[in-house]
Amino acid sequence: MYSDKVMDHFSNPRNVGIMEEPTVLVKVGDPDCGDALLLFLKIEGDKIRDIKYKIFGCGAAIATSSIASELAMGKTLEEALQITDQDIADALDGLPDEKMHCSNLASGALKAAINEYRKVHASDK
Repeated sequence: MYSDKVMDHFSNPRNVGIMEEPTVLVKVGDPDCGDALLLFLKIEGDKIRDIKYKIFGCGAAIATSSIASELAMGKTLEEALQITDQDIADALDGLPDEKMHCSNLASGALKAAINEYRKVHASDK
């Protein structure tokens, strides 16, 4: 049912944790399944320098959050905004159709965090 990559990221999630003094912090959730994701970003010079998260959800939610954190690390904000739910699923060698909403949660959290950062820092430019 799950690829080896999904199982690896579920068993050994990357970048999980709480970040002290993040540049931006968002919480997103999927009320239909109960998954919730708390995403912390450290942004410096328009790049994601560090990323941490806490996830409450199923194995697929854990795996998609983990791989999304790896995909976004070091990217510019514009590059990170281009990461789609399909990119996340593809990086895990696929997800069952009924678990694709988990990749939506991860990509949605990235977009929400970047949009929140831009909203708060719009006057800095």
